[in-house]
Amino acid sequence: MENAANAGFVQRQVSAEDGLVLSLRDYPVRPDGNPQSLPIVCLPGLTRNARDFHQLALALSQDRSAARRVIALDYRGRGLSGWDANKENYSIAVEARDVLTVCDHLGIERAVFIGTSRGGLILHILTAMRPALLAGAVLNDIGPVIEAKGLMRIRDYLNRGGLARDWNEAVAALQANHGRHFTALNDEDWREMANAIYRMVDGHIAPDVDPAIAEALLTVDFEKPLPDLWQQFDAFREIALLVIRGEHSDLLSEKTVEEMRERIPRIVTSVAEGQGHAPLLHLAPVYSELRRFLASN
Repeated sequence: MENAANAGFVQRQVSAEDGLVLSLRDYPVRPDGNPQSLPIVCLPGLTRNARDFHQLALALSQDRSAARRVIALDYRGRGLSGWDANKENYSIAVEARDVLTVCDHLGIERAVFIGTSRGGLILHILTAMRPALLAGAVLNDIGPVIEAKGLMRIRDYLNRGGLARDWNEAVAALQANHGRHFTALNDEDWREMANAIYRMVDGHIAPDVDPAIAEALLTVDFEKPLPDLWQQFDAFREIALLVIRGEHSDLLSEKTVEEMRERIPRIVTSVAEGQGHAPLLHLAPVYSELRRFLASN
């Protein structure tokens, strides 16, 4: 199952500032596409990796009317990137610098970014570090305020433990954890999600991530308010912005989306029907909204 979706891209490696190896998928523009169009850089969630974007990246890079080059990144400690011996480096600040290193290595001076969850938080930081890099941004089920209830749920299921014996068991575990929030998914969608999240390790199916990243959530003090990023969010005023919220999301609230609109009235917002945190962007109808946004940026 792990080898079922391995076409349409070039696997590349880049050395981070500290020498750690970062991995990425580079989906080239279809041969008859416009090589001058701005590339799209996809940034995954906390414990996720470039495989999350495979179906989306194929669709965008092979689009008959508006094909784009798509880059999907594995952060350090995820996917095919190296695991960091210094676990404190699993931070948004370090990962933001890694994104800049990748862009510099690939010669990307300007791009449209898609940030899912953690990836969207990184985009908040990039608006301050190198605003000229962002021609547009998509915040996928993330904003300046994270709902504590949703983060606690993520903390709990990521640290629940247990290994699947086969891919069917892995799919069943995903459905048990997320099924009520993702009513729009069919059987193939669940299998693709499993292939993106897990890999085979010593005869078992395990999450494709350094366990230390999930364990760090156990240290969060939920008795205190979570910090917000409103100051950083305001920098999106100068950037084309699409905010997507999962209909059943417990991490990004409708109230936060409304305040985002009030602060930046021109932003585009969309709801991924039948999905929770975080929506799969290649599914209709959210893909149509995303494609429409990209067409103008």
